[in-house]
Amino acid sequence: MLTDQLILDIARETINTESLAVGALTSQLTEGFVQAVRMVHEAKGRFIISGIGKSAIIAQKIVATLNSTGTPALFLHAADAIHGDLGMMQEDDITMLISKSGESPEIKVLVPFIQKAGNRLIALCGQADSFLAQSADCVIHCHVDKEACPNNLAPTSSTTAQLVMGDALAVCLLQLKGFTANDFARFHPGGALGKQLYLRVHDLCRMHEAPHVKTDSTIQQVILEITGKRLGATAVLNNEGQLQGVITDGDIRRMLETTTTIHELRAADIMNANPKTIQGDELAVNALLKMREFQVTQLVVLQGDTYQGMIHMHDLLREGIV
Repeated sequence: MLTDQLILDIARETINTESLAVGALTSQLTEGFVQAVRMVHEAKGRFIISGIGKSAIIAQKIVATLNSTGTPALFLHAADAIHGDLGMMQEDDITMLISKSGESPEIKVLVPFIQKAGNRLIALCGQADSFLAQSADCVIHCHVDKEACPNNLAPTSSTTAQLVMGDALAVCLLQLKGFTANDFARFHPGGALGKQLYLRVHDLCRMHEAPHVKTDSTIQQVILEITGKRLGATAVLNNEGQLQGVITDGDIRRMLETTTTIHELRAADIMNANPKTIQGDELAVNALLKMREFQVTQLVVLQGDTYQGMIHMHDLLREGIV
């Protein structure tokens, strides 16, 4: 039976072992890595990544990272490739095979077919003298001295190292392509990260009515507007429709604590004449930052000097920005 302390010690040793393996990768970066980056960047075709076993799973993750950062990539399982899926390869495609040993039977079968088709081959490999490394047009070296597995068998440090090399490849290609935050948002429209990069304030404030009263509106009219529009506040406009201030439900409560003759008051008497505002074309995430800065739950939305509506914290919560 393992004690709690021993479990923690094993976990720390695993992390330390894999950390050392990753740290050693910097010394393995050679001209082969540079050649691979330029080869993929200049390719006219697709980038196909393949592997077998755990390396195939790592290949899928690298493909996902590349696709989300502007480098089109496809995953091809090495076993499926030699059973019909080689048909997905086209003339100008580049293939990268991932293997710790570079000697897997499926790899040995697959490599000659890639070469026969005229496709250039990148090896992401742990053994420089392996069949795969010797057969490739260029090699990304990814050797680890020790797996985190106590038997030095289960792929742990080696798959972590493969993943890190894949990230290094993707980031180099990202910067070569001049991939921007706007590009990232274009490829991630459904995720919270993407929404932070493309969703605008006016996209949210249009989803509900724009509460407003006039400066001479009664307190009853103010309360009805705040209640009816369900945003916890209303803008106060003059007769020309220009913003004069804002009244929140908190302002109403504070007014009731100090005043008994509310029928004599008008909106202009209790409004905040310096409301917190935001332009409609600003990113919605900036609205969140302003709300946090000023400790408010809604902002008045303007387009130039024209009142557009309000954005509420609930809008940001609903979109997953918070």
